[in-house]
Amino acid sequence: MTASVVTSVAGLEAATPSFRIALGVEYKGSNYHGFQLQAEGTPSIQGHLEDALQQINNGQPVRLSCAGRTDAMVHACSQVVHFDTTISRPMRAWVMGANRYLPKDISVVWAQPMPQDFHSRFSAIARRYRYVIYSDEVRPAHLSEEVTWTYQTLDVEKMRQAASCLVGTHNFNALRAAGCQAKSPVRTIYHLQVLEFGKLIIIDVRANAFLHHMVRNIAGVLMMIGGGERPVAWAQQVLESCDRTAGGVTAAPHGLYMVGVEYPEQFELPQRYLGPHFLSGLPDIFE
Repeated sequence: MTASVVTSVAGLEAATPSFRIALGVEYKGSNYHGFQLQAEGTPSIQGHLEDALQQINNGQPVRLSCAGRTDAMVHACSQVVHFDTTISRPMRAWVMGANRYLPKDISVVWAQPMPQDFHSRFSAIARRYRYVIYSDEVRPAHLSEEVTWTYQTLDVEKMRQAASCLVGTHNFNALRAAGCQAKSPVRTIYHLQVLEFGKLIIIDVRANAFLHHMVRNIAGVLMMIGGGERPVAWAQQVLESCDRTAGGVTAAPHGLYMVGVEYPEQFELPQRYLGPHFLSGLPDIFE
């Protein structure tokens, strides 16, 4: 861990250790208005995490930064956050202590000391999401808040063909929310796969970064094509239009999971299996 000078005693600089800690966090987002802090009385992941960590931080306030601000009702299997503290504790104490004070749908899964130049958001070089669809004529009683249900039989091969045109570096203006505040709509998608396992269809996408609602808008386009409402070529037309109104509906948030954040190797962050948990035992094509 690194130390920094943060206090002054009797006019002399006194060195107080300042530790930067990274945490891996998973959560079910159904009961929250997103990761980011909200107005008082509005539940958020960040709010619960900061309150819990304050209990372990000798009552001192904790301010978190995160790898990605997930939206209302969106889940995470591998969110990464960091904070600074002057309290020295074993890493296990941060994990188990925080979980003692967290609601059951939020868990800290690992903690690791980091150098001061690490930043959970700005040090990240790639992010990965999975959008999980349950395709059946009858709505599921189980996982109803953790998958997106469609009564349609989706043509997965057509969805794959449509997805291929979105891979690479493009202007994704047509596939971001109208209120997206990102300065540039250009992003690079490294892979975009459509996988099928029984009644589950998984859209697996990895990119350098994502725009607001980008994954849900991609899912909306692919589901319309898979359901026969639009031809395969429509995905290319939407992309080239650079017009959000040409992009169809935004898919529901329930099936969306942040499943991975990648950093340069020197940070050596813990690696867990890709989620969500109910997909963890599936074949290697999901790795």
